[in-house]
Amino acid sequence: MMTNKLILLLAVLISFTAAGSTFAADLTIYSARKEHLIKPLFDAYSAQTGVKIEYITDKAGPLLQRLKAEGKNTRADLLITVDAGNLWHAANEGILQPVNSEVLTTNVPANLRDPNNQWFGLSLRARTIVYNTDKVKPEQLSTYAALGDKAWKGRLLLRTSKKVYNQSLVAMMIAEYGEEQTEQIVKAWVANLAAAPFSNDTKTMEAIAAGQGDVGVVNTYYFGRLKKKDPSLPLALFWPNQATEGSGVHVNVSGAGVTRHAKHPEAAIKFIEWLSSDKAQNLFADINQEYPVNPSVKASDEVASWGTFTASPFDLSKAGELQSAAIKLMDRVGYR
Repeated sequence: MMTNKLILLLAVLISFTAAGSTFAADLTIYSARKEHLIKPLFDAYSAQTGVKIEYITDKAGPLLQRLKAEGKNTRADLLITVDAGNLWHAANEGILQPVNSEVLTTNVPANLRDPNNQWFGLSLRARTIVYNTDKVKPEQLSTYAALGDKAWKGRLLLRTSKKVYNQSLVAMMIAEYGEEQTEQIVKAWVANLAAAPFSNDTKTMEAIAAGQGDVGVVNTYYFGRLKKKDPSLPLALFWPNQATEGSGVHVNVSGAGVTRHAKHPEAAIKFIEWLSSDKAQNLFADINQEYPVNPSVKASDEVASWGTFTASPFDLSKAGELQSAAIKLMDRVGYR
């Protein structure tokens, strides 16, 4: 029976053989963002600069394992993935290299990039409260922690703890409140659940709209997609933690880093710089109904219509550093 490592190695060799000459590119990118969300950017950059881009898309975990297995033999110049937790793991595993770029340190706020500049956030999403407008008034809502109050007993719906978005949310709560207080908050959430956690944010919101629960926590772009599909759904977003000093809405990023063994590091840096520029930021963010990370660029009209909020200022690298602690915490309190 073949080991997992052997299977992975064979998959890598087969993909390179199948790709053949397609890797004769100026820039090769491994992307955990789905093709329809990222290809328009590759096409726009190639049209503007003449740079030929080849790419492979897959989920974040397999791409990280692939880069580790390939080592110095990798053809990847750049890794694009979602969630600061995944980006942190890539840096921590030695897959990425530091980048010295005044453009990137100017365009990407410090809390949205790696402290050692190994990765940079390029689009922003908020993980915030969603509620049924037929059953909840916004003045009844306040903070993430308050979702554990008795008033929400049997009314709260959540996505599974197995997904990185909730792992990062809890990790950032540990960074803000400490592990003991965060454990009490998440334990109270579990006690208030109206149903077992759902596999994704869309199913969570559909259940809230159907009356199975009244409130939940979701990524903003999932809300945008669902409302675009059915504007009549009785759903709205609420921005929590706005009155709490030093706090704010939990945000996360999709981002990129130059691989440690990049064959074209200069080309990779130039592409990330372009993605952070005014010209590319809206294109990068709008495709997935996200927010630009570059503070000089405004969100699309649709995203802006959801309202303004103060975001948490905490360094997103904590989403990775504290991810293991977050997973153990959620397991202890029975959040599955």
